[in-house]
Amino acid sequence: MQIDVTHQMIIRNHFEIVKVIDGDGLIVKNIFTNEEEEIRLYGIDAPELSIGRKMKTDERETHMPAQLLRELGMKSYEFLKNRAKIGKSVTIIQELKNRTDKYGRTLAYVLLPNGNSLNEILIRQGYAKPYNKTYCNELPNYQELHLKAKRRKKGLYSIVQSF
Repeated sequence: MQIDVTHQMIIRNHFEIVKVIDGDGLIVKNIFTNEEEEIRLYGIDAPELSIGRKMKTDERETHMPAQLLRELGMKSYEFLKNRAKIGKSVTIIQELKNRTDKYGRTLAYVLLPNGNSLNEILIRQGYAKPYNKTYCNELPNYQELHLKAKRRKKGLYSIVQSF
C-alpha cells in the first residue's frame, strides 16, 4: 500500500494481533503497554457473521437470505484468520479525519510485517468490498481492485455475483 503524504495520517507501530473478530475486524495489543484495541479495517466491508440489524439491512440491499450472507461472512472470517495470525506484528495507520467509527472502534489500515495491507488483501482477493459510507483515501483504489476481483470471480465472487 502506498500512502499519499499529502493526507494526514497517524502511523502506530508495536502492535500484535490478539484475535480476529470477523471478516473486517480484529483486536490488537500494544506490545509495550499490553493495552488492547478493537480495529475495524478502514474502507472495507465483509459480510456479517451474526444475524442482527446490519444483517437485516444487508438482506434487503442484496436480496440474499441471511443464512447465505452468514456463510459468506464465515468465508471472509476464515480468510482473514489465515492472513492475520495471532501474535503477528502489525502497524496501524489511521487517517486523522476518521479515527473511529460510531461504535468507538479504531478505523485503520493494518499493515503486515512485509508491508502489505490486510484491508487491500481482502478486497483484492474478493473477501470484502469497498465501504463507501465513510470516505477513505484508499476508496478509489479499493473500488478498482474490487471490480477486478469481481470480474475474475475471486473469493466470494466464485459463489455469488455481489454481496
